[in-house]
Amino acid sequence: MLDIRLVREDPDRIRRDLAKRRAPEKDKVLDAVIEADKAWRKALADADALKRRRNEITKEIAAAKKEGQSADKLRKEAAELPKKIDALDREIDALAGKVRDGLLRLPNLLDESVPVGKDDSENVEVARWGAPRTIDFELRSHGELLEALRLADFERARKVAGAGFVYLLGDLVRLDQALLGFALDHMIKQGFTAVFPPLLMRRAAYEGVVDLADFENVMYKVDEEDLYLIATSEHPIGAMFMDEVIDADRLPLTLAGLATQFRREIGAHGVDTKGLFRMHQFNKVEQFVFCRPEESRGWHEKLRANGEAIYRALEIPYRVVNVCTGDIGTVAAKKYDIEAWFPRQAAYREVISCSNCTDYQARRLNIRAGKVGGDKFVPHTLNATAMATSRGLVAVLENYQNPDGSVTIPKVLRPYFPGQDAIRGGPPAT
Repeated sequence: MLDIRLVREDPDRIRRDLAKRRAPEKDKVLDAVIEADKAWRKALADADALKRRRNEITKEIAAAKKEGQSADKLRKEAAELPKKIDALDREIDALAGKVRDGLLRLPNLLDESVPVGKDDSENVEVARWGAPRTIDFELRSHGELLEALRLADFERARKVAGAGFVYLLGDLVRLDQALLGFALDHMIKQGFTAVFPPLLMRRAAYEGVVDLADFENVMYKVDEEDLYLIATSEHPIGAMFMDEVIDADRLPLTLAGLATQFRREIGAHGVDTKGLFRMHQFNKVEQFVFCRPEESRGWHEKLRANGEAIYRALEIPYRVVNVCTGDIGTVAAKKYDIEAWFPRQAAYREVISCSNCTDYQARRLNIRAGKVGGDKFVPHTLNATAMATSRGLVAVLENYQNPDGSVTIPKVLRPYFPGQDAIRGGPPAT
Protein backbone atom coordinates (compact mmCIF):
# COMPACT_ATOMS: atom_id res chain seq x y z
CA MET A 1 0.00 0.00 0.00
CA LEU A 2 1.28 3.46 -0.85
CA ASP A 3 1.92 6.06 1.83
CA ILE A 4 -1.02 8.49 1.93
CA ARG A 5 1.53 11.31 2.25
CA LEU A 6 2.78 10.50 -1.24
CA VAL A 7 -0.78 10.73 -2.59
CA ARG A 8 -1.13 14.16 -1.00
CA GLU A 9 2.28 15.56 -1.83
CA ASP A 10 3.23 14.03 -5.21
CA PRO A 11 0.29 12.41 -7.02
CA ASP A 12 1.96 13.10 -10.36
CA ARG A 13 4.71 10.62 -9.47
CA ILE A 14 2.05 7.96 -9.00
CA ARG A 15 0.41 8.90 -12.31
CA ARG A 16 3.74 8.53 -14.13
CA ASP A 17 4.11 5.07 -12.61
CA LEU A 18 0.59 4.09 -13.64
CA ALA A 19 1.37 5.20 -17.19
CA LYS A 20 4.46 2.96 -17.21
CA ARG A 21 2.33 0.06 -15.99
CA ARG A 22 -0.24 0.76 -18.72
CA ALA A 23 -2.93 0.87 -16.05
CA PRO A 24 -5.10 3.89 -16.94
CA GLU A 25 -8.03 2.43 -14.99
CA LYS A 26 -6.01 3.00 -11.81
CA ASP A 27 -5.97 6.76 -12.48
CA LYS A 28 -9.63 6.82 -11.51
CA VAL A 29 -8.79 4.96 -8.31
CA LEU A 30 -6.12 7.56 -7.52
CA ASP A 31 -8.58 10.39 -8.20
CA ALA A 32 -11.09 8.78 -5.84
CA VAL A 33 -8.45 8.42 -3.12
CA ILE A 34 -7.45 12.09 -3.46
CA GLU A 35 -11.07 13.27 -3.20
CA ALA A 36 -11.92 10.94 -0.30
CA ASP A 37 -8.78 12.02 1.56
CA LYS A 38 -9.63 15.72 1.10
CA ALA A 39 -13.16 15.07 2.38
CA TRP A 40 -11.75 13.03 5.29
CA ARG A 41 -9.40 15.82 6.33
CA LYS A 42 -12.20 18.41 6.10
CA ALA A 43 -14.58 16.25 8.14
CA LEU A 44 -11.82 15.67 10.69
CA ALA A 45 -11.18 19.41 10.97
CA ASP A 46 -14.92 20.10 11.29
CA ALA A 47 -15.27 17.46 14.01
CA ASP A 48 -12.28 18.85 15.90
CA ALA A 49 -13.78 22.33 15.69
CA LEU A 50 -17.10 21.09 17.08
CA LYS A 51 -15.33 19.27 19.92
CA ARG A 52 -13.43 22.44 20.76
CA ARG A 53 -16.72 24.33 20.67
CA ARG A 54 -18.22 21.75 23.04
CA ASN A 55 -15.48 22.52 25.56
CA GLU A 56 -15.85 26.25 25.06
CA ILE A 57 -19.63 26.27 25.43
CA THR A 58 -19.44 24.52 28.79
CA LYS A 59 -17.33 27.41 30.07
CA GLU A 60 -19.64 30.00 28.47
CA ILE A 61 -22.72 28.47 30.13
CA ALA A 62 -20.96 28.52 33.49
CA ALA A 63 -19.95 32.17 32.95
CA ALA A 64 -23.49 33.17 31.93
CA LYS A 65 -24.90 31.54 35.07
CA LYS A 66 -22.36 33.33 37.23
CA GLU A 67 -23.31 36.70 35.73
CA GLY A 68 -27.04 35.98 36.02
CA GLN A 69 -27.55 35.97 32.25
CA SER A 70 -29.76 33.59 30.25
CA ALA A 71 -27.91 30.51 28.91
CA ASP A 72 -30.87 29.05 27.00
CA LYS A 73 -29.38 29.73 23.58
CA LEU A 74 -26.08 28.22 24.66
CA ARG A 75 -27.81 25.16 26.11
CA LYS A 76 -29.72 24.65 22.86
CA GLU A 77 -26.46 24.84 20.89
CA ALA A 78 -24.80 22.43 23.35
CA ALA A 79 -27.70 19.96 22.99
CA GLU A 80 -27.23 19.87 19.21
CA LEU A 81 -23.48 19.34 19.26
CA PRO A 82 -23.36 15.60 20.16
CA LYS A 83 -25.54 14.67 17.17
CA LYS A 84 -23.40 16.78 14.83
CA ILE A 85 -20.18 15.32 16.23
CA ASP A 86 -21.54 11.77 16.01
CA ALA A 87 -22.57 12.30 12.37
CA LEU A 88 -19.11 13.65 11.52
CA ASP A 89 -17.39 10.76 13.32
CA ARG A 90 -19.40 8.30 11.22
CA GLU A 91 -18.52 10.24 8.07
CA ILE A 92 -14.83 10.23 9.08
CA ASP A 93 -14.86 6.45 9.53
CA ALA A 94 -16.61 5.93 6.19
CA LEU A 95 -14.20 8.22 4.35
CA ALA A 96 -11.18 6.57 6.03
CA GLY A 97 -12.50 3.23 4.74
CA LYS A 98 -12.78 4.65 1.22
CA VAL A 99 -9.22 5.98 1.38
CA ARG A 100 -7.87 2.64 2.57
CA ASP A 101 -9.87 0.65 0.00
CA GLY A 102 -8.50 2.89 -2.75
CA LEU A 103 -4.94 2.66 -1.48
CA LEU A 104 -5.23 -1.14 -1.42
CA ARG A 105 -6.09 -1.07 -5.13
CA LEU A 106 -3.17 1.12 -6.21
CA PRO A 107 0.01 -0.74 -7.27
CA ASN A 108 3.44 -0.30 -5.76
CA LEU A 109 5.82 2.35 -7.07
CA LEU A 110 8.25 0.96 -9.61
CA ASP A 111 12.00 0.97 -9.20
CA GLU A 112 13.69 3.20 -11.77
CA SER A 113 15.59 0.24 -13.21
CA VAL A 114 12.41 -1.58 -14.29
CA PRO A 115 12.24 -1.60 -18.11
CA VAL A 116 9.15 -0.13 -19.73
CA GLY A 117 7.23 -2.66 -21.82
CA LYS A 118 3.77 -3.93 -22.63
CA ASP A 119 4.12 -7.64 -21.76
CA ASP A 120 6.59 -10.47 -21.09
CA SER A 121 7.96 -10.23 -24.63
CA GLU A 122 9.64 -7.00 -23.55
CA ASN A 123 11.30 -8.33 -20.41
CA VAL A 124 15.04 -7.60 -20.57
CA GLU A 125 17.60 -10.40 -20.27
CA VAL A 126 20.32 -9.52 -17.75
CA ALA A 127 22.19 -12.82 -17.35
CA ARG A 128 22.49 -16.31 -18.82
CA TRP A 129 24.19 -19.46 -17.57
CA GLY A 130 24.90 -22.83 -19.15
CA ALA A 131 24.53 -24.13 -22.67
CA PRO A 132 21.63 -26.41 -23.66
CA ARG A 133 22.93 -29.92 -24.28
CA THR A 134 22.79 -31.41 -27.74
CA ILE A 135 19.91 -33.87 -28.01
CA ASP A 136 19.98 -36.26 -30.95
CA PHE A 137 16.75 -38.12 -30.17
CA GLU A 138 13.09 -37.11 -29.95
CA LEU A 139 12.19 -36.03 -26.44
CA ARG A 140 8.94 -37.39 -25.09
CA SER A 141 6.57 -35.03 -23.32
CA HIS A 142 7.13 -35.32 -19.61
CA GLY A 143 3.50 -36.30 -19.05
CA GLU A 144 3.75 -39.14 -21.56
CA LEU A 145 7.12 -40.18 -20.16
CA LEU A 146 5.83 -40.26 -16.57
CA GLU A 147 2.86 -42.39 -17.55
CA ALA A 148 5.12 -44.78 -19.48
CA LEU A 149 7.37 -45.10 -16.43
CA ARG A 150 4.30 -45.51 -14.16
CA LEU A 151 5.38 -42.51 -12.11
CA ALA A 152 2.24 -40.39 -12.48
CA ASP A 153 -1.46 -41.05 -12.85
CA PHE A 154 -3.31 -38.11 -14.33
CA GLU A 155 -6.50 -39.94 -15.26
CA ARG A 156 -7.27 -41.30 -11.79
CA ALA A 157 -6.50 -37.90 -10.30
CA ARG A 158 -8.93 -36.36 -12.77
CA LYS A 159 -11.55 -38.91 -11.68
CA VAL A 160 -11.03 -38.10 -8.01
CA ALA A 161 -10.34 -34.35 -8.04
CA GLY A 162 -10.72 -33.06 -11.61
CA ALA A 163 -8.23 -31.66 -14.11
CA GLY A 164 -5.10 -30.04 -12.77
CA PHE A 165 -4.28 -32.71 -10.19
CA VAL A 166 -2.04 -35.77 -10.33
CA TYR A 167 -1.02 -38.80 -8.32
CA LEU A 168 2.78 -38.74 -8.05
CA LEU A 169 4.12 -42.28 -7.72
CA GLY A 170 7.33 -44.04 -6.77
CA ASP A 171 10.53 -42.27 -7.71
CA LEU A 172 8.64 -39.17 -8.85
CA VAL A 173 7.58 -38.62 -5.23
CA ARG A 174 11.21 -39.05 -4.22
CA LEU A 175 12.35 -36.63 -6.93
CA ASP A 176 9.79 -34.08 -5.79
CA GLN A 177 10.99 -34.42 -2.20
CA ALA A 178 14.65 -34.36 -3.26
CA LEU A 179 14.16 -31.03 -5.04
CA LEU A 180 12.39 -29.61 -2.01
CA GLY A 181 14.97 -31.02 0.38
CA PHE A 182 17.89 -29.75 -1.64
CA ALA A 183 16.40 -26.26 -1.95
CA LEU A 184 15.50 -26.10 1.75
CA ASP A 185 18.96 -27.35 2.75
CA HIS A 186 20.52 -24.71 0.51
CA MET A 187 18.46 -21.94 2.12
CA ILE A 188 19.28 -23.10 5.64
CA LYS A 189 22.99 -22.98 4.72
CA GLN A 190 22.42 -19.35 3.72
CA GLY A 191 21.15 -18.64 7.24
CA PHE A 192 17.42 -18.79 6.53
CA THR A 193 15.01 -20.21 9.10
CA ALA A 194 12.72 -22.97 7.82
CA VAL A 195 8.98 -22.25 8.16
CA PHE A 196 6.01 -24.53 7.57
CA PRO A 197 3.14 -22.00 7.47
CA PRO A 198 -0.65 -22.41 7.77
CA LEU A 199 -2.16 -23.55 4.47
CA LEU A 200 -5.26 -21.41 5.06
CA MET A 201 -5.56 -17.65 5.61
CA ARG A 202 -8.28 -15.23 6.64
CA ARG A 203 -9.32 -12.53 4.20
CA ALA A 204 -7.96 -9.61 6.26
CA ALA A 205 -4.50 -11.20 6.29
CA TYR A 206 -4.70 -12.03 2.59
CA GLU A 207 -5.61 -8.45 1.67
CA GLY A 208 -2.36 -7.42 3.31
CA VAL A 209 -0.17 -9.32 0.87
CA VAL A 210 -2.07 -9.09 -2.43
CA ASP A 211 -4.77 -7.10 -4.16
CA LEU A 212 -7.61 -9.59 -3.82
CA ALA A 213 -9.54 -7.78 -6.55
CA ASP A 214 -6.82 -8.93 -8.97
CA PHE A 215 -5.91 -12.24 -7.32
CA GLU A 216 -9.10 -13.73 -5.88
CA ASN A 217 -10.14 -15.37 -9.15
CA VAL A 218 -7.14 -17.76 -8.96
CA MET A 219 -7.67 -18.71 -5.31
CA TYR A 220 -9.73 -21.37 -3.56
CA LYS A 221 -12.10 -20.12 -0.86
CA VAL A 222 -13.61 -22.36 1.80
CA ASP A 223 -17.41 -22.13 1.64
CA GLU A 224 -19.05 -20.41 4.61
CA GLU A 225 -15.67 -19.80 6.23
CA ASP A 226 -13.45 -16.73 6.27
CA LEU A 227 -10.59 -18.82 4.90
CA TYR A 228 -8.65 -19.15 1.66
CA LEU A 229 -6.23 -21.90 0.64
CA ILE A 230 -2.82 -20.31 0.14
CA ALA A 231 -1.62 -19.69 -3.41
CA THR A 232 1.99 -19.41 -2.26
CA SER A 233 3.76 -19.64 1.11
CA GLU A 234 4.92 -16.05 0.59
CA HIS A 235 1.46 -14.97 1.68
CA PRO A 236 1.17 -16.52 5.17
CA ILE A 237 4.84 -15.77 5.87
CA GLY A 238 4.37 -12.13 4.91
CA ALA A 239 1.35 -11.92 7.22
CA MET A 240 3.14 -13.46 10.22
CA PHE A 241 3.81 -10.09 11.82
CA MET A 242 0.56 -8.36 10.84
CA ASP A 243 -0.28 -5.51 13.27
CA GLU A 244 3.04 -5.98 15.10
CA VAL A 245 6.23 -4.02 15.68
CA ILE A 246 9.32 -6.09 14.87
CA ASP A 247 12.31 -5.43 17.10
CA ALA A 248 14.76 -3.67 14.77
CA ASP A 249 17.59 -5.80 16.16
CA ARG A 250 15.91 -8.87 14.59
CA LEU A 251 16.25 -7.48 11.08
CA PRO A 252 16.92 -8.86 8.60
CA LEU A 253 14.49 -11.73 9.18
CA THR A 254 15.29 -14.40 6.60
CA LEU A 255 12.73 -17.20 6.25
CA ALA A 256 12.38 -20.23 3.97
CA GLY A 257 8.81 -21.43 3.63
CA LEU A 258 7.98 -25.01 2.70
CA ALA A 259 4.34 -25.63 1.78
CA THR A 260 1.83 -27.03 -0.64
CA GLN A 261 0.14 -24.32 -2.74
CA PHE A 262 -3.28 -24.27 -4.36
CA ARG A 263 -4.32 -22.27 -7.42
CA ARG A 264 -7.42 -22.40 -9.56
CA GLU A 265 -5.56 -21.35 -12.70
CA ILE A 266 -4.19 -24.12 -14.87
CA GLY A 267 -3.65 -24.63 -18.58
CA ALA A 268 -1.37 -25.92 -21.27
CA HIS A 269 2.02 -24.27 -21.43
CA GLY A 270 4.04 -24.56 -24.60
CA VAL A 271 3.76 -27.80 -26.56
CA ASP A 272 2.39 -30.14 -23.88
CA THR A 273 -1.27 -30.33 -22.86
CA LYS A 274 -0.87 -32.88 -20.05
CA GLY A 275 1.72 -32.40 -17.37
CA LEU A 276 2.97 -30.76 -14.22
CA PHE A 277 3.95 -27.24 -15.30
CA ARG A 278 0.66 -25.60 -14.30
CA MET A 279 -1.25 -27.42 -11.59
CA HIS A 280 -3.99 -26.69 -9.06
CA GLN A 281 -1.74 -28.17 -6.34
CA PHE A 282 2.04 -28.07 -6.13
CA ASN A 283 4.90 -27.89 -3.62
CA LYS A 284 7.34 -25.04 -3.19
CA VAL A 285 10.18 -23.69 -1.09
CA GLU A 286 9.94 -19.89 -0.88
CA GLN A 287 12.48 -17.30 0.23
CA PHE A 288 11.13 -14.40 2.29
CA VAL A 289 12.92 -11.44 3.91
CA PHE A 290 11.93 -8.58 6.21
CA CYS A 291 14.68 -5.94 6.20
CA ARG A 292 15.53 -2.29 6.68
CA PRO A 293 14.52 -0.09 3.70
CA GLU A 294 18.12 0.76 2.82
CA GLU A 295 19.00 -2.95 2.59
CA SER A 296 16.25 -4.21 0.28
CA ARG A 297 18.07 -3.66 -3.03
CA GLY A 298 21.00 -5.70 -1.75
CA TRP A 299 18.71 -8.44 -0.50
CA HIS A 300 16.95 -8.55 -3.86
CA GLU A 301 20.24 -9.44 -5.52
CA LYS A 302 20.99 -12.03 -2.81
CA LEU A 303 17.64 -13.79 -3.32
CA ARG A 304 18.24 -13.85 -7.06
CA ALA A 305 21.72 -15.31 -6.43
CA ASN A 306 20.23 -18.04 -4.23
CA GLY A 307 17.81 -19.05 -6.97
CA GLU A 308 20.55 -19.07 -9.60
CA ALA A 309 22.78 -21.18 -7.35
CA ILE A 310 20.09 -23.85 -7.05
CA TYR A 311 19.69 -24.21 -10.82
CA ARG A 312 23.44 -24.09 -11.40
CA ALA A 313 23.82 -26.92 -8.90
CA LEU A 314 21.19 -28.86 -10.85
CA GLU A 315 23.22 -28.08 -14.00
CA ILE A 316 20.16 -26.82 -15.81
CA PRO A 317 20.76 -23.86 -18.15
CA TYR A 318 18.83 -20.71 -17.35
CA ARG A 319 18.58 -17.02 -18.03
CA VAL A 320 17.54 -14.08 -15.83
CA VAL A 321 15.18 -11.34 -17.02
CA ASN A 322 14.33 -7.98 -15.52
CA VAL A 323 10.53 -8.01 -15.70
CA CYS A 324 9.05 -5.04 -17.54
CA THR A 325 6.35 -2.65 -16.36
CA GLY A 326 3.57 -4.39 -18.25
CA ASP A 327 4.33 -7.80 -16.73
CA ILE A 328 5.40 -7.02 -13.18
CA GLY A 329 2.12 -7.19 -11.28
CA THR A 330 0.72 -5.03 -8.50
CA VAL A 331 2.90 -5.74 -5.46
CA ALA A 332 6.51 -5.69 -6.68
CA ALA A 333 8.62 -2.57 -7.18
CA LYS A 334 11.12 -4.66 -9.14
CA LYS A 335 11.08 -8.29 -10.18
CA TYR A 336 13.48 -10.78 -11.70
CA ASP A 337 12.36 -14.02 -13.31
CA ILE A 338 14.78 -16.91 -13.61
CA GLU A 339 13.84 -18.97 -16.64
CA ALA A 340 15.17 -22.50 -17.06
CA TRP A 341 15.81 -24.07 -20.45
CA PHE A 342 13.11 -26.57 -21.49
CA PRO A 343 14.51 -28.48 -24.46
CA ARG A 344 11.24 -30.03 -25.60
CA GLN A 345 9.75 -26.56 -25.88
CA ALA A 346 13.09 -25.17 -27.11
CA ALA A 347 12.48 -22.18 -24.88
CA TYR A 348 13.28 -20.61 -21.53
CA ARG A 349 10.34 -20.75 -19.09
CA GLU A 350 9.94 -19.16 -15.68
CA VAL A 351 10.89 -21.34 -12.72
CA ILE A 352 11.70 -18.65 -10.15
CA SER A 353 10.10 -15.28 -9.48
CA CYS A 354 12.10 -12.85 -7.32
CA SER A 355 10.43 -9.64 -6.10
CA ASN A 356 11.36 -6.60 -4.05
CA CYS A 357 8.05 -5.35 -2.64
CA THR A 358 9.66 -2.43 -0.72
CA ASP A 359 7.28 -1.19 2.01
CA TYR A 360 4.10 -2.02 0.08
CA GLN A 361 3.09 -5.26 1.83
CA ALA A 362 4.28 -4.19 5.29
CA ARG A 363 2.23 -1.01 5.07
CA ARG A 364 -0.88 -2.99 4.04
CA LEU A 365 -0.29 -5.39 6.94
CA ASN A 366 0.42 -2.61 9.46
CA ILE A 367 3.87 -4.01 10.19
CA ARG A 368 6.45 -1.65 11.65
CA ALA A 369 9.92 -2.06 13.08
CA GLY A 370 11.87 -0.23 15.75
CA LYS A 371 12.67 -0.18 19.46
CA VAL A 372 10.35 0.19 22.43
CA GLY A 373 9.97 3.91 23.11
CA GLY A 374 11.91 4.79 19.95
CA ASP A 375 11.10 5.80 16.39
CA LYS A 376 9.40 3.23 14.19
CA PHE A 377 9.73 2.59 10.46
CA VAL A 378 8.03 0.42 7.86
CA PRO A 379 10.30 -2.50 6.91
CA HIS A 380 10.70 -3.78 3.37
CA THR A 381 9.65 -7.27 2.29
CA LEU A 382 11.09 -9.44 -0.45
CA ASN A 383 10.19 -12.86 -1.76
CA ALA A 384 11.60 -15.32 -4.26
CA THR A 385 11.02 -18.89 -5.23
CA ALA A 386 13.76 -21.29 -4.22
CA MET A 387 12.09 -24.34 -5.81
CA ALA A 388 8.60 -24.90 -7.20
CA THR A 389 8.61 -28.62 -7.90
CA SER A 390 5.85 -28.46 -10.50
CA ARG A 391 8.34 -26.66 -12.73
CA GLY A 392 11.54 -28.05 -11.27
CA LEU A 393 10.37 -31.59 -11.99
CA VAL A 394 9.65 -30.74 -15.62
CA ALA A 395 13.04 -29.06 -15.99
CA VAL A 396 14.78 -32.19 -14.71
CA LEU A 397 12.63 -34.57 -16.77
CA GLU A 398 13.34 -32.69 -19.98
CA ASN A 399 17.01 -31.84 -19.44
CA TYR A 400 17.99 -35.28 -18.07
CA GLN A 401 15.84 -37.54 -20.27
CA ASN A 402 17.69 -40.37 -22.02
CA PRO A 403 16.96 -42.14 -25.33
CA ASP A 404 15.81 -45.31 -23.51
CA GLY A 405 13.19 -43.33 -21.57
CA SER A 406 15.10 -43.28 -18.29
CA VAL A 407 15.92 -40.03 -16.49
CA THR A 408 19.40 -39.42 -15.09
CA ILE A 409 19.28 -38.10 -11.55
CA PRO A 410 21.18 -34.80 -11.25
CA LYS A 411 24.39 -35.37 -9.29
CA VAL A 412 23.43 -32.91 -6.57
CA LEU A 413 20.23 -34.90 -5.87
CA ARG A 414 21.82 -38.34 -5.69
CA PRO A 415 22.32 -38.21 -1.91
CA TYR A 416 18.52 -38.40 -1.76
CA PHE A 417 18.66 -41.57 -3.94
CA PRO A 418 21.31 -43.78 -2.29
CA GLY A 419 22.91 -46.15 -4.81
CA GLN A 420 20.78 -44.87 -7.69
CA ASP A 421 21.87 -42.74 -10.64
CA ALA A 422 18.74 -42.84 -12.79
CA ILE A 423 14.96 -43.21 -12.65
CA ARG A 424 13.83 -46.09 -14.81
CA GLY A 425 10.31 -46.96 -13.77
CA GLY A 426 7.68 -46.95 -11.08
CA PRO A 427 5.58 -49.46 -9.14
CA PRO A 428 3.83 -52.30 -10.91
CA ALA A 429 0.89 -51.21 -13.01
CA THR A 430 -2.44 -51.39 -11.21
